[in-house]
Amino acid sequence: MGTGAVGNNYEDECRRSLAEEQTKSLAGTNNWEHVDRERVHQDWDVLYREITTFLDSGSLPGDRKIQELVRRHFDIVSRFYTPSREAYVGMSLFYAEDEAMRAFHDSYHPGLVEFLGAAIKVFAEQGSGFAPSAGADASV
Repeated sequence: MGTGAVGNNYEDECRRSLAEEQTKSLAGTNNWEHVDRERVHQDWDVLYREITTFLDSGSLPGDRKIQELVRRHFDIVSRFYTPSREAYVGMSLFYAEDEAMRAFHDSYHPGLVEFLGAAIKVFAEQGSGFAPSAGADASV
């Protein structure tokens, strides 16, 4: 799953950002004990079912409605911690590269991982509310 002209260096940066930010967040929150995980999984279930209806109707990752759904995904992710743009893209790579995560997401629709990954990349380019990247501010 390439990112086009940016290439693998950017993807590697995104993977590193995800790992570093999650590790820091897990350590600082006693493994995310503040998160209502049952509620998170319920909310993701509803969201993924919604996304698949748009996916089946021919929507594109950059469509306004899809980006609104990705905003909801980002807001759910932010219950754990607020990721940087790079970490958020790293999450989409993790969904695609981890066998269990791919199987989970694709159980909703066989194209969900790729579609969500492309939509997350659009959101990362255009959206707001991200934490500063570690490269921009080492104290994050």
